[in-house]
Amino acid sequence: MGGRQRPPRVRSPRPGKGAGPARPRVDARVEIARLEGYLAWEAEVAAAERDAQAFAGRFPWLSPGEREDLERAYAADRLRYAEDVVDRAVERCRQLAARYRSECRRICARWAALCVSVALAAALLAAVPAALRA
Repeated sequence: MGGRQRPPRVRSPRPGKGAGPARPRVDARVEIARLEGYLAWEAEVAAAERDAQAFAGRFPWLSPGEREDLERAYAADRLRYAEDVVDRAVERCRQLAARYRSECRRICARWAALCVSVALAAALLAAVPAALRA
């Protein structure tokens, strides 16, 4: 079919190459996620090519060159669409993560205010009887 489309944009920087103590640590989770993304994209490319061949097979009157052009265009359109879907999903995940972080901060602040209020109330209740005795 020709060259493959690029996989979706890299979301985290690749660790630098080098020797010695200056070399950054490799996060296994990031590398596994990158490998999973690569394999998923390769599977999508293979499915797009397979479906393009099946689609072009519906037109037996096409010449081999026209069939190849149709397959290439079909696969490219499908991969563009798949990339857009992935990009939209990533953007939505980022929006949700930001929203959840904000909610978590708000809940933590409320909890901290409640704890401080309870501690102050307990201190006042403990100090009142001592002040009344004096």
